Amino acid sequence: MKRLCIYVMAVVLLAVAALVAMFLSHPRNMFAWAEDAASSHGNALWHIVHELCAPDMMASGNPAPCITVDLTRGYAVLKDIQGKTQYLLVPTAKIAGIESSELLSLKTPNYWAAAWRARTLVEDRIGHPVPREDIGLAVNSMDGRTQNQLHIHIDCVRPDVRDTLQREGGRIGSGWTIIDLGESPHHFQAHWLAGDDLGSRDPLRILADTDPMARYDMGEETLALIGASRPDGTPGFIMLSNRDNKANNYTAAAERLLDHKCSIASIDKYNLEKVVEILGKPMRAGVR
Repeated sequence: MKRLCIYVMAVVLLAVAALVAMFLSHPRNMFAWAEDAASSHGNALWHIVHELCAPDMMASGNPAPCITVDLTRGYAVLKDIQGKTQYLLVPTAKIAGIESSELLSLKTPNYWAAAWRARTLVEDRIGHPVPREDIGLAVNSMDGRTQNQLHIHIDCVRPDVRDTLQREGGRIGSGWTIIDLGESPHHFQAHWLAGDDLGSRDPLRILADTDPMARYDMGEETLALIGASRPDGTPGFIMLSNRDNKANNYTAAAERLLDHKCSIASIDKYNLEKVVEILGKPMRAGVR
């Protein structure tokens, strides 16, 4: 009964937090009441992972209510209450968020690499594999989040963001390039990472090592990682970072680059194959 109460309470608190998240793009003074309501419940995620998922995994090998718990690598993955395809990767250690200094330590697990591997859960919800360009990860700034436990959002990318990155991707290199993703005048900066997966590379450490302003105050940063490919097919990722601008009431939340309605799921690959078949055109290998 105690466990059930904990879970129900945490779910209710996360619902309140989700309500607040919908208003993050608006001036803070207009929605102070909603943020205040969620601020006292900022540990809901921590309670779910620390008091339910991890103990269940240790006791029975069943990570419920999480989808998975990796005690060796120190993280849990659970379905978010918002959206049909959104998942969250949450450390099993107490880590507040993007501002936490331990995230820059080489001894800390690479949560981003684990979150990218967990993208298959999004594909499972969609019902078929999707191109890497359609999946993204995001961590919000301190002011852009509702939970005081690090969590990486895993979900579909907004179609307009995907299209812009595909159109502008050729000019994004190993340095930082300014790019407009609909957050004007608060543009993101973009950085290319080559490779099918991250390996030992941690996007948060890369941000801190290559952007002195970010390292000075990581709490004001937001960071997204979106799958990408070069025109020649070389796989990689595009890192996208942005900062709070309190003077302009702008809260940096890279989660806004994701699409919790997952619009790409409405385009069924099997219907596309049928159309091509009717037109009498051969299917290319790898079309998804």
